[in-house]
Amino acid sequence: MMLRIRSRDGLERVTVDNPHATVAQLKALIQSQLQIPFHNQTLSTNQNLLLAKTAGDFSRFADMADPNATLSSLNLSHGSIVFLAYDGERTVAGCPAFHPAGSFGRKMTMDDLIAKQTRVSRQETSHCESVSFDRDCANAFQHYVNEALAFAVKRGGFMYGTVSEEGKVEVDFIYEPPQQGTEENLLLFRDPDEEKLVEAIALGLGMRKVGFIFTQTISQDKKDYTLSNREVLQAAELHAESGLKEWVTAVVKLEVNDDGSADVHFEAFQMSDMCIRLFKEGWFVTEIGEDDDPKLSKMKNDVVVGVKDTKEVDNDFFLVVVKILDHQGPLSSTFPIENRNTGVTMKALKSHLDRAKNLPFVKRISDFHLLLLLARFLDLGADVPALTDCVHKQTEVPEGYKILIESLANA
Repeated sequence: MMLRIRSRDGLERVTVDNPHATVAQLKALIQSQLQIPFHNQTLSTNQNLLLAKTAGDFSRFADMADPNATLSSLNLSHGSIVFLAYDGERTVAGCPAFHPAGSFGRKMTMDDLIAKQTRVSRQETSHCESVSFDRDCANAFQHYVNEALAFAVKRGGFMYGTVSEEGKVEVDFIYEPPQQGTEENLLLFRDPDEEKLVEAIALGLGMRKVGFIFTQTISQDKKDYTLSNREVLQAAELHAESGLKEWVTAVVKLEVNDDGSADVHFEAFQMSDMCIRLFKEGWFVTEIGEDDDPKLSKMKNDVVVGVKDTKEVDNDFFLVVVKILDHQGPLSSTFPIENRNTGVTMKALKSHLDRAKNLPFVKRISDFHLLLLLARFLDLGADVPALTDCVHKQTEVPEGYKILIESLANA
């Protein structure tokens, strides 16, 4: 079988012939195939290993510490990813020895000169310290793509929340714009009028747009990339558009195990500073052919990767891993969500209010998706800020708004 080994150098592959191989045997194969000394290796199935800095940090990743544990007992199979940290320096296999470009007397164009100064390397530190998902909001998103869509088509949404001074991002709700998903592509239809409502609600709640979340389809399971070239382009475009240095890109995917069971996984990244710079400057080839390797992003001009001039960059070089946490946020996520297969009606509003009738009124309406429905009937400049301020501060809702909301529910 083939295992994918992800380290600070990017994504590499190791071939394991023995179906009953142990952790110790895997380390020996890494030593022989990737030239990383056995005793320098720390292995884990947890991507947060790549964020570890100290010996104490490394000691927390003990899931592959037993050298006699078999890979199958760790649910590792063909195509699985193992995360690797190691000390020291190495030359990545496959990179040719350096030779001065061209020969004496060769003329260099301005593009050549710029390419020589454009070096793509792995960014070790993200601007985002961590991203924490409201449990209910994250579960509502993954439950829909798992149960209703069966991970057959792509789905996406914008994450809203707060950013602390330390660069910690908290996601409290996800807005899902109108969209069309296929197995390979996710087309977001940006509705300016709806987005104005979303932004007004977020502002009133003391929140802002902090990232983008999307799903990978079941057909992408076991493929040898983290993000495809199409996904890198979409993530880079939205990151660049945001202007937020802590912007997070989150991926939700279903990984099928050898026994037929499946697990939903969340992963979070930032697109590297170099990725955003190259995107803004128009370096990426945006037309992707059917025969193009999805794990490589094509450049219009040569860039330097390691010691090699190339127009193809492994997508992993553009990703910076972000630690994932969870929390219980201030909003509920029980109201039907916008722009899905079934439209949201006033009957849903009545049912929601009836279910929560024992709660204070402000609690009954403390749900972003409910507020978005109400905002369509309210004044954007006056009513939306007033109502969302009540939700934000959890203060009494004025009687006039209560009557209006209940009348809408009973319409």
